[in-house]
Amino acid sequence: MRREERDLIGVREVPGDVYWGIHTLRALENFPLTGLPLSSHPELVVALAAVKEASALAHLELGTLPEERARAVVAACREIRAGRLHDQFVVDVFQGGAGTSANMNANEVVANRALEILGHPRGRYEHLHPNDDVNRSQSTNDVYPTAAKLAVYASTGRLLDAMTVLRDAFGDRGGHFAKTVKLGRTQLQDAVPMTLGREFDAFALTVRDDADLIGLAATSLLEVNLGGTAIGTGLNADEGFARLAVAHLETVASVPVRPARDLVESTQGIGGFVRLSGALRQFAVRLSKICNDLRLLASGPGAGLGEIRLPELQAGSSIMPGKVNPVMPEAVNQVCFDVIGADAAVCAAAQAGQLQLNAFEPLMVHHLLNSANRLAAACRLLAERCVAGIEADEERLRALVERSAGLATALNPVIGYQRSTALARECRASGVPVRELAARDGLLTEGELDELLDPWRLARPC
Repeated sequence: MRREERDLIGVREVPGDVYWGIHTLRALENFPLTGLPLSSHPELVVALAAVKEASALAHLELGTLPEERARAVVAACREIRAGRLHDQFVVDVFQGGAGTSANMNANEVVANRALEILGHPRGRYEHLHPNDDVNRSQSTNDVYPTAAKLAVYASTGRLLDAMTVLRDAFGDRGGHFAKTVKLGRTQLQDAVPMTLGREFDAFALTVRDDADLIGLAATSLLEVNLGGTAIGTGLNADEGFARLAVAHLETVASVPVRPARDLVESTQGIGGFVRLSGALRQFAVRLSKICNDLRLLASGPGAGLGEIRLPELQAGSSIMPGKVNPVMPEAVNQVCFDVIGADAAVCAAAQAGQLQLNAFEPLMVHHLLNSANRLAAACRLLAERCVAGIEADEERLRALVERSAGLATALNPVIGYQRSTALARECRASGVPVRELAARDGLLTEGELDELLDPWRLARPC
């Protein structure tokens, strides 16, 4: 069973059992690019429904849309926000037209479901029209950016929750290893003693600082251009619509959105997306470095550093018996690389915008949602399946500290740099600990060496 629909190009038959219409059909034909439908980003589907619901509520208050139509649109939108009909959002995440296909897909699904609520068959748009009613006082150019900001803001919130889990996991290990002395390293060479706890506390602070940066960047997404219509001038918007629509959107979405200070600038400006993308990239870079450190510290275990033991999650080789790989940090590394690449794509799309609109927001939104969601998953997995179960090889850590030439650094203030250098060089050449060499040469008494080379004092000099 099929139904006929008409647009500016002509007449087409649409499957009778779908909620989308002719505009969505043409988008399906025009943009078979990624194989990922709009529904692969449920946050965006929910956000589009929230914008349509807020707009209908504004018209209901203004009296600019018949009450029964407005209430039917609201009811349809609430069903979508509750998870229904997401499979009807079928246009590709990449599309020309600055999101026009996504907006029309939403208009058609909402309209056809609202028609059913009113007791009419799908496609009978004389009773409730996708453009004239669902899209009244709106344009793709204010609907899509507003929905995109809501969607990305929501995904960022979930990321921040996951970052808290990871921060706490590192902090817990930091406390657990607070008295575990180890050797620090710079340029992958032996440096001076520290505690393993401080190493993990530093990881926790990195995550916390980047969460603060991401949270700050996300707040810039709360300024929306709904009501600006095509280019920000508000052409065809009913008087009072913009103010009421944004007010209703704040309630519908439970997000403290605010009207843009300048609708023209907000329609063409994508600073919030660029700012957030940069913050996500920074976290990805620094999280990847943490994962590199975990893999290094656990390397070997016999022929590597072997200072910590990561939880064993799966067999590491199809040929080497007993081999276990650091699979969780490796997987998180790959998420981080993906986010770093996504930021490059976002920046390229951002600079390609022209005059009063950026046509490439669909790419930016797709990558930002993917980045936030993947980082959130990575943080939780790293915290729960790796960090929480990390153990220290206490015996190896102690031995590495005791025979390190780096202990000579602690003698600098007493015997001077030149003599300390000679001790360090002999320690490396002979393998005899610095302490024994200093005692042999009579440079310091046993009591002085006990005090100066106490590993715990060296690890916490201040």
